[in-house]
Amino acid sequence: MRVLVKDLHQHVGEEVELLGFLHWRRDLGKVQFLLLRDRSGVVQVVTGGMKLPLPESSLRVRGLVVESPKAPGGLEVQAKEVEVLSPALEPTPVEIPKEAWRAHPDTLLEYRYVTLRGEKARAPLKVQAALVRGFRRYLDRQDFTEIFTPKVVRAGAEGGSGLFGVDYFEKRAYLAQSPQLYKQIMVGVFERVYEVAPVWRMEEHHTSRHLNEYLSLDVEMGFIQDEEDLMRLEEELLQEMLEEALASAGREIALLEAEWPSIPKEIPRLTHAEARKILKEMGYPVGQDLSEEAERLLGQHAKERWGSDWLFITRYPRAIRPFYTYPEPDGTTRSFDLLFRGLEITSGGQRIHRYQDLLESLKAKGMDPEAFQGYLEVFKYGMPPHGGFAIGAERLTQKLLGLPNVRYARAFPRDRHRLTP
Repeated sequence: MRVLVKDLHQHVGEEVELLGFLHWRRDLGKVQFLLLRDRSGVVQVVTGGMKLPLPESSLRVRGLVVESPKAPGGLEVQAKEVEVLSPALEPTPVEIPKEAWRAHPDTLLEYRYVTLRGEKARAPLKVQAALVRGFRRYLDRQDFTEIFTPKVVRAGAEGGSGLFGVDYFEKRAYLAQSPQLYKQIMVGVFERVYEVAPVWRMEEHHTSRHLNEYLSLDVEMGFIQDEEDLMRLEEELLQEMLEEALASAGREIALLEAEWPSIPKEIPRLTHAEARKILKEMGYPVGQDLSEEAERLLGQHAKERWGSDWLFITRYPRAIRPFYTYPEPDGTTRSFDLLFRGLEITSGGQRIHRYQDLLESLKAKGMDPEAFQGYLEVFKYGMPPHGGFAIGAERLTQKLLGLPNVRYARAFPRDRHRLTP
C-alpha cells in the first residue's frame, strides 16, 4: 500500500512503497542519492547500481524507512526496488530543485506546465484552494446557496468598457466581467447567494497586480439594513478563510515564510472623504479615485494608527461607482473597498433595489436601459434591499504570501501578452 512522504515518520523501521517524481539525483558510483517528491513533500532515497533516469521521471520505490539526521526531514528510505514508471525524455527547461520564482518570471511562466511542479511554485495554489474552501464552508453554514451564472453575456455589468467581445452565432456577445447582475437576480430567488468563477477584464495593463482573467469570489445578500451588514459578514468570512488556509496549507505557508495576518474584531473604517484628507496631510495629491500609491499609503496609515493590515474605505462618490450602487443624498454611496496591506482586494456595497431608481441611475451614467432589459425586469417584482461584494482570489493570495507578482497565484495566468500554456 502506498505511503505519502508526510506520513513516513509513522513508519520508521518499516518497509513502505512510495510513488512520486525524481526531484533531484546524485550519483556517487556505488551509492546513489535520490530525492523523491510526491504531493505531500520530499524524501531522500538511497540506492545503488541503477541507471538513473532524468529528473521529473515518475517512480515507484520500495524500501526501509530509517532515521537520518542529515537527510531532509530527518528520514531516508533505503531502497530495495526502484521502478521507473514513466521516464522524462529530456531535461526540464528549469531545474525544479533550484527554482527561484522571484527571478526570471517570463521563463517560469512560459514553462508553467513543468515549473508548477516545484514546491514553492505550487504552494500558492494550495493556499488559494484552502482559502476558497473556507469561503464556501462559511457561506454554506450561513445558509447561502452557491450559484452558477452565464459567462457569455449580452452586456457588461459595468457598461461597455473593459469587455472581451466574442462572436455568438449571428450576435455580438461578451465574456462576463462580473456575475453582478445575475447574482442580484438570484437574491430574489434564494436571498443569499455566492459564486466562485472566473471573470474577464480587457484592460491594457501589465503590472504585478493585474490579470485579464481571474477568480472572483462573489457574495450577494438580501434584506440588509445597509453596507455595514456586508462588512461585518466579510470580517467573519475572512476569519474562516484564513483559519482554513493555516490549518490545511500550513506547510506551504511556512515554506514561503509568509507573515500570516490576524483579523481584528472590527476592521478599521475610513470614509472616502476622510481617506483623501489623510492623503493630503501626507502631501500626496489625490483625485476622487484612489491610485495604487494612495492605497499603499492608506494601508501604511492603518498599520501605524490601528496596527491593522486591513482597512475599509467607505462612502465612495457616486461618480466613480457602478450604476447599481445605492446613492446617498450627499452624493456618496453605500459602498466600500477593502484594502489589505495597501492593496484593494474587495469592492462592494448596497445596491439600488427599486426599478425606477435603477432607470434613473442608468440614464444619469449615460447608459442605455434597453441593453439591461433582462436584468431590469426582476426589479418590477419587489426586490429586497440587498448588497454584496467580490474578493479577487489571486490578489488576496498574492498579498497573504508576499508574492512579487499576482501571476504566481494562478496556475496558467492570462494577461496582455500571454495565451499559453
